[in-house]
Amino acid sequence: MSKSSLSRRDFLATAATGAVILAAPRVITASKTESSVVLGDGEYKYEVTHHWPQLPDQFRWQTTHNVAVDKAGLVYVIHEGRAELKDHPSIFVFDGDGKYVRSCGNQFQGGGHGIEVRQEGGEEFLYVCGYQQVKMFSKMTLTGEVVWEQHAPMAAGIYAAEEDTNPQKVWGRDRFMPTNFAFLPDGGFLLADGYGSFHIHRYDKEGKWLGHFGGPGEGPGQFNTPHGIWYDERKGREPAVAVCDRAHHKLQYLTLDGDHLETLEGYGLPANLDTWKNLMVVPELHARVTLLDEKNDVVARLGDDAEFVKSEAGKGFRGKDSEWKPGKFIHPHDACFDNDGNILVAEWVGTGRVSKLRRVDG
Repeated sequence: MSKSSLSRRDFLATAATGAVILAAPRVITASKTESSVVLGDGEYKYEVTHHWPQLPDQFRWQTTHNVAVDKAGLVYVIHEGRAELKDHPSIFVFDGDGKYVRSCGNQFQGGGHGIEVRQEGGEEFLYVCGYQQVKMFSKMTLTGEVVWEQHAPMAAGIYAAEEDTNPQKVWGRDRFMPTNFAFLPDGGFLLADGYGSFHIHRYDKEGKWLGHFGGPGEGPGQFNTPHGIWYDERKGREPAVAVCDRAHHKLQYLTLDGDHLETLEGYGLPANLDTWKNLMVVPELHARVTLLDEKNDVVARLGDDAEFVKSEAGKGFRGKDSEWKPGKFIHPHDACFDNDGNILVAEWVGTGRVSKLRRVDG
């Protein structure tokens, strides 16, 4: 990664360890819940509650990564997990009040990363990807049954030998480290290889690989950690692919063929994207959540603590959860809207932190 990006491997080395507690399930209701505060103003005002989900005490948060919501309002949270804890789930499901419903995804332990919900016909599915030694992506039912799973698309001609059949915890531009998905109107999808080759792969609706674009570099349409991706088809815009070019601190817009259209500057390690009505949410690892309108003008920056987190005093703050302040973010890694326009934010911290930002009228 570039010198301007946060060292993920250094952070992971200091992440809090987790363990499976073999006790009868009991729901933690208040031990980590922080007081609610209101962020933003005008049309973009949100009451934020940190540590919102209530996790049964036989589980531990282990570096929260991404979050998604289904049509019924259930919330899916994936964490990286620990490879040695094979029986510990990587995906937790909560209801609209943050109460635990179920868990699954043991196969992603040690590399759980991206998660999205997609409706196909009358059924919804989870699309999940993992990096580190996992190096795969899967289509699953909402309860965790695998429909299919795939590894590195070797037909692309850019990956090391055996990257698909014998994945190892090895980083590099010839490695496959998928991070996030974007769904297309034709039923296909895009997959960002955000920590590996820095390419964007395109698949059809059956999961067949069609091609790729992007790759490492400094020019338009090239990336340094294309971590998040979204097909932006908000009303009033020409549909296009939006990519979080994280270590370049930019958003890039491209065609489905990878031709560069536009670059948006002024972000701090943008990590992923989601849309609701005319709004786009951009979680930034530099301690804030940004909202854009349909013109991609910034309309709100929530929980902003970027200057502190980047400062000398902020070094190591990710591991000091006792010092975190309500209403201030540490490292937003993913954010998504629920069905009512509230926002769920998953932060990249070893002790786990998922916050709910509830829309406030007036």
